[in-house]
Amino acid sequence: MWTSELARKAGVNPETLRYYERRGILPMPARTPTGYRDYPDWTVNLVRFVKRSQELGYSLADIEHLLRLADSGAGSCAEARAITAARVADLDRRIADLSRMRDCLAATGAICHGPGTGRLCGLMVRTIEAIDEDSVDRAHDVCTCPSS
Repeated sequence: MWTSELARKAGVNPETLRYYERRGILPMPARTPTGYRDYPDWTVNLVRFVKRSQELGYSLADIEHLLRLADSGAGSCAEARAITAARVADLDRRIADLSRMRDCLAATGAICHGPGTGRLCGLMVRTIEAIDEDSVDRAHDVCTCPSS
């Protein structure tokens, strides 16, 4: 099947396929006599696997490693589990960060009490101060000190 058909069936941009080829994720396809790429049917499943793996948090380097492990056979399960455990740990960190961000927004959003009084609300003052300081630590203070 040609590039455009594979891209459509796999739900990706044709440039994605070329990128995967350059990285070695997709094998170089045969060419038709007129020079078009001619992918085997199984390539659709491979591209879908790569995209779904990315959605689950695997990097392309992880995916390449997993594909090499799948090709190597015996002894690959422990390595695949280790890669997956690293992704789970990364997701746990990201979930904790998102939870903190949500709590921060809820706390700082509570600072604003009704219509404007002719001056900036506490939330805006703290946000501007954090930006002025250009510091992650100072920006974190916006969340740790929600009282006006």
